[in-house]
Parts: sequence; structure tokens; C-alpha cells
Amino acid sequence: MSESDNEIYVDDGPGFAAACGPLIQELGSGYMISPQARAFSKQHGLRGWQGYFVGRGSVLGDVDADVVTAAFGFFPVDVVREAWEGARTAIDVATAREGYAEVCREWGRARLESFAGAGRLAELLGWVVDGTDVAALPLFAGWRAVPLPADDLGRMAQLLHVLREYRGGMHLVAVVASGLSPLQAILAGAGGTGNATFYGWEEPFEDVSGLVTARSEAEALTDRLVTPSWDVLGHDERVELLALLTEASALAFPPATP
Repeated sequence: MSESDNEIYVDDGPGFAAACGPLIQELGSGYMISPQARAFSKQHGLRGWQGYFVGRGSVLGDVDADVVTAAFGFFPVDVVREAWEGARTAIDVATAREGYAEVCREWGRARLESFAGAGRLAELLGWVVDGTDVAALPLFAGWRAVPLPADDLGRMAQLLHVLREYRGGMHLVAVVASGLSPLQAILAGAGGTGNATFYGWEEPFEDVSGLVTARSEAEALTDRLVTPSWDVLGHDERVELLALLTEASALAFPPATP
């Protein structure tokens, strides 16, 4: 996306949110399936979903698995409980919180080592994160409270994760407000039954062909809900942010070589 392309979105609040959303999702979650994440799980004897649930959910505290299910939103209750309770026998939440945060930082340092705009991107992201309301967003609130590292790459990576939690939490709000269950939203989305199976839901799945429009409306509502978070940035700063996110994404996820 060129700088002139970026200009198209910046003064349209939901349009700008929609343009930033996939980039933040990609950059803010890439570390979760990284070698660093696998090393974290191996170090603490965690298997399957355990590292993901105890790492990401650690900011919620020493809570019952239902609290984690409520915050994550899109996973079956039994999958969450099995993973959360299994992980909690191996690691305490404070250790998991710092360990998972460091996984995120190390991924950013390794994957975006050559990204010269890390400091500026972290600065812009920090303004957005600090100026955003935490209402209805426990994971965002929890991760925002985790201290940031001093280095640009680590700070940028962690802030990308925090903003991913913000949009993800707002998407869950939008899904429920649109009258969809989390499972229906998954089934009616791009990944369909494959994503539902990956998340641990079991067949038979309902026919959601009549819910595709509602699913699209939930995505549009997500964009509207997150729009106020960008108000802290002016026109030029929005152009700059989108350009930096685009550059970072291209460096972190280069196209596969034929």
C-alpha cells in the first residue's frame, strides 16, 4: 500500500480502523505461533493450547477457567478449562505473564530486527493505547498494565499485542451485540468449519448460510467501535502509522519464495 493509498482511509474513521485492523491482528498475534512461544511452552512443560491460554490469560489473575472463557470468547468451555487448569499446575500466573510478554518482545526483536521505524511506531501506538477506554475489555486492560521494555523493538511488539487485544475484545462485543454466538461468528467467517474445528468446537455444525450478513455487520460494528481510539492521532500521524504498519508487516511476513 502506497502513501497515496493510505490517504484514502485516514479521514474516514471506520475505514481507517478497517485498514489498520488486519495489520494489527497479524503483527500483534504472530508471536503466538513462533519458535519463542514453543520454547516458552517447552520450558514450563506445557502442551497443546496450555501455553497460549495461560500466557495470554495470565493478566486475568488466578481465576476460574470460566473467567478465561468469558474474556477469550471464541473457544469452547471445556477446551479452555482443560488447558487452563492443566497449565496452572505447571506455572503460576505471574511467571506466565512475564514469560509470555517476553516471548512477544523477543519475537519482535528477531522478526523485525531491520525495521528502522520501530521507535516511531511504538510512540504512535503508545498514544493510542494510553488514550483508549478499557470498559468491557479485561484482556486489553490487563495487558496494558504490563510494564513495557526499554528497547524500541520490544516495546513496539508488546504494544501491537495490546492493541490486538483491544480490537479482539471489541470484536467479541460486536459479535454478541449483533445477535451471534461466538461459534456462529466463526462458522460464518472466512475460515468457516476449519476454524471452528481448530478452536476445538465439535461437529455437527449448524448451517450458518443465513448469518453471513450478520457476520459482516459484526465486523463493520467492530470498526465503528474501535474508531474513537484513533482520535488521538491527527491526519498526518494516521498516514504515518498506516505506512509504518504496512512496512512492518511486509518485513515480518515476506512473501514465500517460489
